[in-house]
Amino acid sequence: MKVKSILAEKGSFVATISPDATVTELCALLTEHNIGAAVVSPDGSEVVGIASERDVVRAIAAKGREILDAPVSDLMTGVVAVCEPSNSTDDLMMTMTERRIRHVPVLEEESLSGIISIGDVVRVTVAELQEEKATLLGYITS
Repeated sequence: MKVKSILAEKGSFVATISPDATVTELCALLTEHNIGAAVVSPDGSEVVGIASERDVVRAIAAKGREILDAPVSDLMTGVVAVCEPSNSTDDLMMTMTERRIRHVPVLEEESLSGIISIGDVVRVTVAELQEEKATLLGYITS
């Protein structure tokens, strides 16, 4: 399956946050949308980083509570793996596994157009396997 098919199902909403916003504001955004990561973007289109719950926890462990008043740019991951709508879920699984990441922003013509999570990839993969199983069972029993 292609990334564009997943986005067609789930929609193109991406929670973004300014690199100058505080870590406390990031936590509020993640909580508000019940998500694990936000794309760091100065304009909602350009990707300059990604900030996740993991980043927040690690920063608190390393620097203490003071990090909550620091800018998101202090804890974000600056080198972001991205994909395009034409990429396959197999490509995404490899990227996510190799880089040990859970969220991949989707860029179309260098502009943010969606985000794919590991949960999205697992859901699609399970659906494909169930369909394949049903087809094989139908073939065997007929």
